[in-house]
Amino acid sequence: MLEDDTIVAIATANGIGSISIIRVSGNEALNIALKLTKKKELKNRLATLCSVYNLSGEIIDEALLIYFKNPFSFTGEDVLEFQCHGGIAISNIIMNEILKCGARLAQPGEFSKRAFLNGKIDLTKAEAIANIIEARSEDAVKLLAKQLKGELTNFVNDIREDLLFMLAYTEVNIDYAEEDLPEDIFQQIENKLNKITIKLQDTLEASKRREGLIEGFKVAIIGKPNVGKSSLLNKLLNFDRAIISDIAGTTRDTIEESVRIGTHIIKIVDTAGIREADDIIEKIGIEKSIKAVEEADIIISLFDNNKECDNEDEKILTLLENSGNKEIIKVLNKADLENCFDKTKLDNFIELSTKETINPLIKKLEIILDSNTHSDDMTLVSTRQIEAVEQTLHHINKAAEPLQSGELEFFAYHINEALLNISNITRPYENDEMLDVMFGAFCLGK
Repeated sequence: MLEDDTIVAIATANGIGSISIIRVSGNEALNIALKLTKKKELKNRLATLCSVYNLSGEIIDEALLIYFKNPFSFTGEDVLEFQCHGGIAISNIIMNEILKCGARLAQPGEFSKRAFLNGKIDLTKAEAIANIIEARSEDAVKLLAKQLKGELTNFVNDIREDLLFMLAYTEVNIDYAEEDLPEDIFQQIENKLNKITIKLQDTLEASKRREGLIEGFKVAIIGKPNVGKSSLLNKLLNFDRAIISDIAGTTRDTIEESVRIGTHIIKIVDTAGIREADDIIEKIGIEKSIKAVEEADIIISLFDNNKECDNEDEKILTLLENSGNKEIIKVLNKADLENCFDKTKLDNFIELSTKETINPLIKKLEIILDSNTHSDDMTLVSTRQIEAVEQTLHHINKAAEPLQSGELEFFAYHINEALLNISNITRPYENDEMLDVMFGAFCLGK
């Protein structure tokens, strides 16, 4: 599906650098390059040093040109890359000359869109390309590289193949009842349904555990006022981001910053001290603190070693108990002072002083982050992918009952819906695929 028009865009980031890349894709890409370089030919996939001229014949720059002949290019069309000297002026001058030659400025994402339409990438790879550009951690890059390599595509294709098998046999049984079918066919279908259900459930659970991998896991620091939350934030960031004061209620809003822990990027949220408050502004801050706890992947809860456990601490402990399956790190702060806090109130806690070192906490954080990222489980990297799998799983669960009761039309409906939803992750499902399986496997109408 080659497009009629030719597009151009600067592929490198704005600013001054040693090299700038201008990418051209379309039917006229080669002709434009020959016109601007005064070359008679450019060899496929061979870097060629060329002088680049404007349409008036004046030399602009010396650049490396690489020609990728269709269909063996990223977009599946003829693609030319001008690798010129870096700088805003030079790259813009060359791009403007390309526009004068008949190309048009590419829309955002249009190169990847053409690659998808021409069958060079599927939607999983397109999303991986977009995300890998924005990736902020090594773990995110590794995960997205797997998706670029086709790991999610293969996962989806395996499920599609099983669903097509079920749908094809069901349609044959409905429309061609006289055909000889394997005696255990419905047992095979039931086994495949159970297998797919487990795979999709495991994938959803793993993906939800690792939702923060691309943008950074969210870590909320909570505790009553003056327990040392802002001091901990400043220590983690290694600069004074939050105001530190002995006055209770100094932090009245959530403060969010990003920091690297090992190979991971996390978003640290310092919250207002959680307590009963009369001040309206402080109350709003406390409500935001509770919301931050709900949204966090990991909760760091601070308690004051130098003070007795009071009602405010008990409320924090209750909040932790009701936080679901979140990772929780309990920290008994101010360990350099006399112990007054009842340590039996805490389990698996860390003792430290934010005035000294927080290395034990950092190591604990790194262990938790590693456990959530270093896994061979399939991971979905977008809300779109997660919703597609949830809907697929919904229809597979709905299909189980009509299969048992022999209502094959209803079973086929839900399997078809499951196929449509799982296929949305990579490429749309077409009914011809099921027909190919039907007629190819059963030789119907022979």
